[in-house]
Amino acid sequence: MKLFQRNNLSAEEKSSLRKDKLLVILGGMLAGISFTPFPFPFTVFLFFSFIPYFAVIEKRKTLLEINRASYLMFFTLSLITIYWVGSWQSKADPFLMIGGGVLIFFYPAVLLINSTLFFYSYKIFGKEKALWLFPIIWVTGEYLLTLTDLKFPWLTLGHGLAKFTTFIQIADVVGSFGLSLIVLYTNVLLYFVIKDFFSERKYFLRYLISAFILFSFVFVYGVLKLNEKNTDERFLKVGVVQPNIDPWDKWESGGLEEILKNYLELSEECTKQGAKLIIWPETALPVYLFAGTYSDIVDSIYFFLRKNDVYLLTGMPDYIVHYEHPPTDAKLSKAGNFYYSTYNSILLLNPKSYEIQRYGKMHLVPLGEKVPFVDALPFLADWFKWGVGLSGWNVGKDTTVFKLIFDKDSVKVAGLVCYESVFPDFVTYFVKKGSQFITVVTNDSWYGNSSGPYQHKEFAALRAVENRRAVVRSANGGVSCLINKYGITEVETEMFTRTSFVVNVPLNNQITFYTNYPLIIPIISSSFSLWIIGVNILMWLKRKFKFD
Repeated sequence: MKLFQRNNLSAEEKSSLRKDKLLVILGGMLAGISFTPFPFPFTVFLFFSFIPYFAVIEKRKTLLEINRASYLMFFTLSLITIYWVGSWQSKADPFLMIGGGVLIFFYPAVLLINSTLFFYSYKIFGKEKALWLFPIIWVTGEYLLTLTDLKFPWLTLGHGLAKFTTFIQIADVVGSFGLSLIVLYTNVLLYFVIKDFFSERKYFLRYLISAFILFSFVFVYGVLKLNEKNTDERFLKVGVVQPNIDPWDKWESGGLEEILKNYLELSEECTKQGAKLIIWPETALPVYLFAGTYSDIVDSIYFFLRKNDVYLLTGMPDYIVHYEHPPTDAKLSKAGNFYYSTYNSILLLNPKSYEIQRYGKMHLVPLGEKVPFVDALPFLADWFKWGVGLSGWNVGKDTTVFKLIFDKDSVKVAGLVCYESVFPDFVTYFVKKGSQFITVVTNDSWYGNSSGPYQHKEFAALRAVENRRAVVRSANGGVSCLINKYGITEVETEMFTRTSFVVNVPLNNQITFYTNYPLIIPIISSSFSLWIIGVNILMWLKRKFKFD
């Protein structure tokens, strides 16, 4: 029998298939509503959302049957959580809508890597043991989603726990991937609790106690962390600007002086409250400001910085000309006969000098900011283009830690551009280089008042806990905020409001276990999954060539 195929089935079999459909849809719904923007109590559903799914796939015998059930589960999850990617607003670019629609259907197909690995593990170990291995296999799939030009680790299960502040404290040891492992092992244990309860009841208490111990250990660790004495001694007064500029209109020609006036007025309010650093959001001004064409705008910004003796950390398109030894991905200007690169950047402007510290975004949004695999297949660049001039950025070359000098003291700051804050291990590179807090500049206004901006904001709480660093977000239309090192939001703006605020940001030099070793769990999981693939290849070769 093939799952969800109605032809030539008895009434009893059709009834069983309908029940299986409802079970996997239920599992997908429970997992989906565990994610933001659903409030905290819903988060707990994640700990048993896979139970209906396990009940279905344990009965399936072929890869096709398992993957059919899996796709329905993952599609339901995808539909609830990432429906917003297409924007679906009147001004949205048609290409963005198409891309968002494709993602809803394509993302579940990528997750079939997990169910396929489950099938191959059960061929080696049998169904029951394969279920115990499912969490390890799942983490392999999550890690794969951080690699290649198609990377999209948005729905890491650990991210679903972002609002469960007590439980996520152990992320400073295991990270988001480790939280996914804990979530799924809780699901597996509870599944066997239910299964054994309705059969032999031989191991019922053993499974129940194990699930309780696992959950309790992590919870108690969180309680202890949240009640530990806060040792932060140094703070930096930071002003955050949220200009609330229409992201679709600002890329049209004209109005640059009006946009700058908006920023400077909000920044002035911050300096009146003693801010030493002002943060503007991603692509704050829609021009290559330092390409030599906008000297009057540059002068206005530096005049403001010198007058108020304040640093400016801002998202900004950046344009670099390579007069000699251009990088391999540099673009050729046929008119000027020179090579250049363009970056979605963060720039640090200094009130005391014209030296600019730069960081070019390294994790570009697939299709939105970079056409996947365009380096190998250049013709793809002509097929996929946004109508707002965003596609085609170069990939940044290295992580940058910005250094601010105050008298004889210094402060080191990490700057992430939007989507980069979704990558757990990536942030650790900045922290290991000495950054004392993390900033995120973003423009989530592309997606309206949907789930996307709220998910993006909450995921930053995991980055704060993993590295024990405060996170400051400056978002064009929201949500701008300060998240402390425990993942607790201390200050937060409303979506689509023009505002600014000043916060005392704690400076921390602590290095967590996770910061030092962020890839232990995904690498071990991936190594085991590769072993499963290898064993299955050997088994196939043995059958093919009839080895003894």
